[in-house]
Amino acid sequence: MRNRMIALIPAYEPDAKIIDLTKELKDRRFDVVVVDDGSGPDYADLFERLTRDATVLTHKENRGKGAALKTGLEYIGKYMAYTESVLTGTGTETVSGRDAVIVTADADGQHLPDDIERVAEIAAARPSALVLGSRALAGDIPARSRFGNTVTRHVYSAATGVKVHDTQTGLRAFHRSMIPRLLKIEGERYEYEINMLMQLASEGVPIIEERIETVYEDNNSGSHFKTFRDSFRVYKEILKFSASSLASFAIDYCMYAALLAATGAAGIANGLIISNIGARLVSGAVNYTLNRRLVFRSRTGFAKSAAQYILLAAFILAGNTIVLSTLAGTLGMNSLLAKLITEIIFFVISWTVQKYVIFFKETEGEGAAEAAGGLAAQKEQVDGQ
Repeated sequence: MRNRMIALIPAYEPDAKIIDLTKELKDRRFDVVVVDDGSGPDYADLFERLTRDATVLTHKENRGKGAALKTGLEYIGKYMAYTESVLTGTGTETVSGRDAVIVTADADGQHLPDDIERVAEIAAARPSALVLGSRALAGDIPARSRFGNTVTRHVYSAATGVKVHDTQTGLRAFHRSMIPRLLKIEGERYEYEINMLMQLASEGVPIIEERIETVYEDNNSGSHFKTFRDSFRVYKEILKFSASSLASFAIDYCMYAALLAATGAAGIANGLIISNIGARLVSGAVNYTLNRRLVFRSRTGFAKSAAQYILLAAFILAGNTIVLSTLAGTLGMNSLLAKLITEIIFFVISWTVQKYVIFFKETEGEGAAEAAGGLAAQKEQVDGQ
């Protein structure tokens, strides 16, 4: 008995290369699922030819790569993740759906069958991990691809603490047990793939990279990635937290400066400490509200997250005050410069605790019924199987 290997290919207005790819994967004993993401009647004949070697699902309209991947994952989870006997050229064999491995691949010819098979084998051996087919991104690579991946790599690393060389690769392999959590990740277009990396990193899922061939034909003209529009979708998810923190920092810093000037003019003792505490109370309330409603979109109880945030805020306020007093009072550093250095230190601490403790736990607490409802609604959008 062998593990079922399933290739999932989202396709929007693909060329004939996808026909050769699906045939080759079928010859390598992959089950292939292709999602036609609203390519339209001009591509009907091509997708009809694909049905010889693949299951073809169809969106009436273009909904985006993320939506296409979710449609395919939903279908695989419901109809293909089981054990069965299949007919081969030499007889029948049993394939295990319980340990099925899914590989997502692009339709534009960037991913070679050898590489697809290799990342699938690694995922089969490491069922708890996400395996990425990582391109070298060297040599004759389109400038926009090299630049975009370089920027995203550094922003992603700064946001998660996880180093990934190729954050934009569409070649990804994982065990079937990961399907439910992947279906809950936000994003309908290209941002879904970076959201996947961010969410799984926050959950502590190992991310393994395997070097693959870098294939770009005709300067990657087959890609439907819109540089500015889709880059914005990708980066906005990473930068939400930073924007929230910067807004809170601006409020905190301005209030600190104003209170410091006011307490100094009034001759109030311990003006530095009073100013710091007052500014932190206001900026902390703003930061919590922004992070809960806009950044992490927490859906569970206010009381729990608020209590955790208050404990974090109290710790940060105490530590912030001690560090600030040491820099400005004991060491004689300029009060505004000392405030800036202190805030940078505690920004890192605050981000880490909120990302991996406070709001992460709440996100993971979403009910199974809600996920099931999302799957059912998504299934209604599938026109063909």
